[in-house]
Amino acid sequence: SLHEDCFVFQYPIRPASMTYDDVTHLSAKIKPKQQKVELEMAIDTLNPNYCRSKGEQIALNVDGTCTDETSTYSSKLMDKQTFCSSQAASNVSRYAAAVYKKGELHLTPLHGILQLRPSFTYLDKADAKHREREAATEGGDSSQDEAEDDVKQITVRFSRPETEQARQRRVQSYEFLQKRQAEEQWVHLHYYGLKDSRSEHERQYLFSQGHGLAENTELIKSPSEYLMMLMPPSIEEENDKPVAPSNVLSMAQLRTLPLADQIKILMKNVKVMPFANLMSLLGSGTDSTAVLRCIQQVAMLVQGNWVVKSDVLYPKDTSSPHSGVPAEVLCRGRDFVMWKFTQDRWVVRKEVAAVTKLCPEDVKDFLEHMSVARINKGWEFMLPYDEDFVKKHPDIVQRQHMLWMGIQAKLEKVYSLLKEHLTPKKQETQSAHPLLVSGEQRVNMAKAKVKQNYGQLEKEFQKQKAEMKSSDTSAKTDTSHVRVKEEPVSDEEPMEASACQAMNNGLVNGLHAQEDSTDSLNGHLPGGCMDRVAQELKAFVSSTFKKQFVLTLSELKRLFNLHLASLPPGHTLFSGISDKMLQDMVLDTGCKQILVPFPPQTAASPDELKVYALWEAGDTYDQHRQVLLELFSKNYRVRRNVIQSQLSQECGEDLNKQEVDRVLKDCCVSYGGMWYLKGTVQS
Repeated sequence: SLHEDCFVFQYPIRPASMTYDDVTHLSAKIKPKQQKVELEMAIDTLNPNYCRSKGEQIALNVDGTCTDETSTYSSKLMDKQTFCSSQAASNVSRYAAAVYKKGELHLTPLHGILQLRPSFTYLDKADAKHREREAATEGGDSSQDEAEDDVKQITVRFSRPETEQARQRRVQSYEFLQKRQAEEQWVHLHYYGLKDSRSEHERQYLFSQGHGLAENTELIKSPSEYLMMLMPPSIEEENDKPVAPSNVLSMAQLRTLPLADQIKILMKNVKVMPFANLMSLLGSGTDSTAVLRCIQQVAMLVQGNWVVKSDVLYPKDTSSPHSGVPAEVLCRGRDFVMWKFTQDRWVVRKEVAAVTKLCPEDVKDFLEHMSVARINKGWEFMLPYDEDFVKKHPDIVQRQHMLWMGIQAKLEKVYSLLKEHLTPKKQETQSAHPLLVSGEQRVNMAKAKVKQNYGQLEKEFQKQKAEMKSSDTSAKTDTSHVRVKEEPVSDEEPMEASACQAMNNGLVNGLHAQEDSTDSLNGHLPGGCMDRVAQELKAFVSSTFKKQFVLTLSELKRLFNLHLASLPPGHTLFSGISDKMLQDMVLDTGCKQILVPFPPQTAASPDELKVYALWEAGDTYDQHRQVLLELFSKNYRVRRNVIQSQLSQECGEDLNKQEVDRVLKDCCVSYGGMWYLKGTVQS
């Protein structure tokens, strides 16, 4: 009779000697649709193992000093604990509660099995109280000039009509399901003890009301027939194909799938794999011809290895988790990265981002699927060139080449690729395995490179020497000590290999590595050469400050080193640029040094203490930036409301939030609720 209402509750009872009769239930409530139960049980505060001071402290943290109806612990002592349920098994059709009486076994099917665990929501309440007290304390300490204006600008947006696809995604989302579960009302229950008369009455329903076997025709069977009825063979489960796990692969379960599904799941998880490794995972006896036929449906050949297709990773009607870009755009971007690796072992992330116009997170995901980052070089394809496969299967290689030609034609139309993107770079020996090179080996390789190119450098040096002799005008430049401080290249974007080789090609920031070649720098440089150097340096400084507006000398030198790395060998800027020349050029381009009053205990280097800012950019925000820079010449850090008040006072107009944000974005960064000039924040 109780098969619709019979549940099993499992929860811990402490101490272990305590029985069910000793538990004091204070209240209970249930959400019927979710089969979610909360039980509130008393804690024995008189037990010698109970820490009274700790109980008082928890009650004080949760409820504070005042006691009212909303208090969790009205006795100002943690004297109760809440248990919240979760389903222990999704399918309980084969479980039953059994009662044995007078030689009869009475079975009642279970409706659910719930495990109750301690709920710690009172800690969330304590945290909320703590945050309220902190907010009240901060609000009381703030001065009048830090108070925000009462009038605030608001933005009104009109929602677009929701499409059917968007509605389905919203209904299936985790937030929507959580909201629906939270909307279901609790039904409060009355708890009856074990020895209560109502409990005794309900417990009688556990016994079958029928008398004799006449009504139970199911029991008039042979033992084998009854066992077959009790545990029927699951025919549907035997015919159903096992569902592939979402993130963890069981090889035993995987091998029960069709070959095409096995290959698809393996490639989707591994993403890049040599054909030999794939055959070893599929088990002995697998036909390689069938595998080759299936692998071409879900993967493309790149440098002799198989890379999973983009449309397998990004199915139709999906989008990027980072930017929300639809799957079609993601597939095109990833195909471009795969195609670049068919041309070269190295790819530069900035080049991919510039062509595909995708966000950095999406581009990084593409590259991490099939390559590894190498400092100062770029992203290298993660597997060595598989010569064995290419030699054994030339027909497959030719077919894949034709497919890549078609993809290249499509990419040319979509991205309007330039000739430099289509021309493959000179590849290194493709069969070479990626090696970890020590620092000493790098130095030896650099020396060997210098010796290898010595002949070419000597010719260029003699040519430059001849030009110096024939020059009528000359400018003395003592560059024996000139050197722009080298900063480590940012890990965020490694430079291309060719750029690093250009810097190591016998020159370091324009200074020759050979001792006998320093005469050209310590001597006279042609006047035309100096003019070209000044023009190039001025163009770099001007374009940099128009983008950044505020820079420390340290950051400017780092950007200049990156700029040098992108230049071809023999460029005029390699003639040597000193710190003084760089600073003089900054002042000549209309910038000013901002004397920021750094704190006395600052650990910043001298180059980080020199701050330069573009004084006039020629736009409508020049006056606002100048007021802001004057403010930072008197203060190391400033609050936003002070900045807004000063701008309104000096510029004679009330600036809206967007205008203030624009000026702050040009010159400042926010940290800990305060605003600093760019590059001046000290950890």
